[in-house]
Amino acid sequence: MSITVLLADDHAMVRDGLKLLLQSQKDITVVGLASNGREALKLARKHAPDVVLLDIAMPELNGIEAAQKIREALPRTRIIILSMHATSEHVFRALQAGADGYLLKESAGAEAVRAVRAAYAGRRYLSERIAAMAQGMHLSEEGAAALKSPLESLSDREREVLQLVVEGRSSAEIASAINLSPKTVETYRSRIMQKLDVHDVAGLVKFALQHGVTGGE
Repeated sequence: MSITVLLADDHAMVRDGLKLLLQSQKDITVVGLASNGREALKLARKHAPDVVLLDIAMPELNGIEAAQKIREALPRTRIIILSMHATSEHVFRALQAGADGYLLKESAGAEAVRAVRAAYAGRRYLSERIAAMAQGMHLSEEGAAALKSPLESLSDREREVLQLVVEGRSSAEIASAINLSPKTVETYRSRIMQKLDVHDVAGLVKFALQHGVTGGE
């Protein structure tokens, strides 16, 4: 029986390369391609794939937020995060969101097939460079607390609004995208700035890049 896979990455070259690699395997079938997190969520709900490979830095909805929403909608679907980042915060946030694997893009070509098969079999797959780091995350509550991100002070909706704000969307555009009123979006924007102690959009953009909310890949 073939393992069905959904690929989500905003770089067409990465999507196409991974598709060719995975499709060359007799036991793997790519059932969908997405260029942003919101499209990935829509296609995941449509196809209910066995495994989803999600780029961590995608427009509209980043891979971490998309992973959390896919996990809620499709508990049996396995999720692998693709990223250029090997920092403890990125890895911790991915695992906390329900990811079953974390694959560095630098080694994705060599490891993607193994990662998909491992996730499908119910095993966690981590790129070799970060496996030791991830093991250390769970050694103590103190260690886990030290890795917590400032993003944890924000609600799911606030993180969603934050990403759209730093991508340059107007309040009206954000309101249309996530079915809120512009006034409510403005309220969220103010609350986000207050919680993060950031006072302008430039500060929000800097924060978002530092913490993997958007861009940077």
